[in-house]
Amino acid sequence: MNLKNNCLRTGAYVLMDSLIQNGVEHIFGYPGGAILPIYDELYHWEKNNLIKHILVRHEQGAIHAADAYARATNKPGICFATSGPGATNLVTGIANARMDSIPLIIITGQVGRTFIGTDAFQETDIFGITLPIVKHSYTIRNTNLLPEILLEAFFLAQNGRPGPVLIDIPKDVGLEEAEPYFYKKINDLFKKNNYRTEHLVRNNILKNLLLRMTSSYQPLLYIGGGIIRSNAFKILQQLAKIFQIPLTTTLMGKSSYNEKDNLALGMLGMHGTAYANFAVSECDLLIALGARFDDRVTGKLDEFACEADVIHLDIDPAEISKNRFPQLAIVGDLRKTLLQLFKKIRLNSFIDLNHTAIWLKRIYKWKEMYPLLSTSYTSTNLSPQETIDYIGKTHSNAFFTTDVGQHQMWSAQLINCQPKKWITSAGLGTMGFGLPAAIGAKIANPNQDVVCISGDSSFQMNIQELGTIAQYQLNVKVIIINNGWQGMVRQWQESFYGNRFSNSYMKNGMPEFGEVAKAYGLIGYKANTLNELKSFIKETNKINNALIIDVNVIENENCYPMVAPGKSNSQMIGLVEQLI
Repeated sequence: MNLKNNCLRTGAYVLMDSLIQNGVEHIFGYPGGAILPIYDELYHWEKNNLIKHILVRHEQGAIHAADAYARATNKPGICFATSGPGATNLVTGIANARMDSIPLIIITGQVGRTFIGTDAFQETDIFGITLPIVKHSYTIRNTNLLPEILLEAFFLAQNGRPGPVLIDIPKDVGLEEAEPYFYKKINDLFKKNNYRTEHLVRNNILKNLLLRMTSSYQPLLYIGGGIIRSNAFKILQQLAKIFQIPLTTTLMGKSSYNEKDNLALGMLGMHGTAYANFAVSECDLLIALGARFDDRVTGKLDEFACEADVIHLDIDPAEISKNRFPQLAIVGDLRKTLLQLFKKIRLNSFIDLNHTAIWLKRIYKWKEMYPLLSTSYTSTNLSPQETIDYIGKTHSNAFFTTDVGQHQMWSAQLINCQPKKWITSAGLGTMGFGLPAAIGAKIANPNQDVVCISGDSSFQMNIQELGTIAQYQLNVKVIIINNGWQGMVRQWQESFYGNRFSNSYMKNGMPEFGEVAKAYGLIGYKANTLNELKSFIKETNKINNALIIDVNVIENENCYPMVAPGKSNSQMIGLVEQLI
């Protein structure tokens, strides 16, 4: 039954109907001329409480919020934007989602079909602009194909390696009457297009994998974001425990395993833990699960795990041998593949559970010698590490979103998150991600704590989204690690550019963030000591309002350990060895 009085089933109606048929509950967006027919249709569906639209203050806020919504729910995030500048404002967020393998459905308005190619007002070829950064894209020319295209878009966004799918809809398509249609199901799509939905792993390959794992004395699990996307947390825990294999994660793989567990080594790479980087340098078998051997992990590539045989499991065949040639490659869904492996394990009683005992003793010694947060820290000023460490310990069940820079690395080092509750821009490193990401996480999980850890520079990039938080009364906490600099840029300028601090100092023109928060009707504080921070958190824990705390921290604190560009992971700077 149509929701509009004139009973005309337009392209806009078909779009909204298809979104709801595919389980969409929330849309993040910003209206404009070319997408107005869709927003006009949306008005009726919202009025009948069939869907909820979240009005952001900038299109980049919309796509980052949709991105975080997808990470927090394992459902595709949906965002709307109009043509021209509305669509181009999404480009950074699309690239961000593509790099981190996040399923998004992006709906952009476009000028009418007869105007395409004429340089009409607010016309931009968003289809062409985004070709390198989407998983797939469409420009709708035939209104009657919308139901099938929407169904295919949802399938492509979520299956295989997830990613963003763009659907560009000309204005007249939204207004045009569509033919009667029946909602199609995924199985209908499979039959028509002969989609291949999974890779089957042969028994001889699984036997080879099992043999290598049981014959290795210094194995290491290297965990990427693929474990998160495939919901393989429990099976990963069983794998590590049964074989007693230590594991390290990438920035995307964080939260896939309890970092307080004795087998967990935390993050590896440029700002990884010393013991993770030592382990990857000395392991004899590296088992990469859903990871892509990116440069921030490997450091000097030809010296990365150079003593190890490599086993690489990934759902995307394009990642196999792209950066590192493996001795054994397995293409497939991680959860399904590991479940197949466990069937093999049950048939074998010869597994030696003590084969890694000596290896684990070495790793435990490294952990004692090179802790991340020194307990002997005596500075009278508030350090960013103790701030983040305190926030992590007092919000152990929260969703954490971050921006990009030093605070992101400290957060990755010090906060122990639950599965899917770590939301950060990893591959693209997008400043301004954290605040709209907190919005998306909170919309997805209104009854759970959401904490955004940001920097003073990153926070200003999408500060306008405080208006979205205020409008929807989203009870999120924002902790701004304020050192007055573009912190990571300053650190690199100090370490590699002779202390030439070119345009990285940010205090000139910086607002009082607490006062800005108050201007939006939110709670804002400025903290200079840990006691003040604790007091503000305690005071506001029971208040149903957003909290923004501007934390003044040591200006010149650097993020260590650090692997310098062109160096191997074992050549870290900033290590302080503890006496045992």
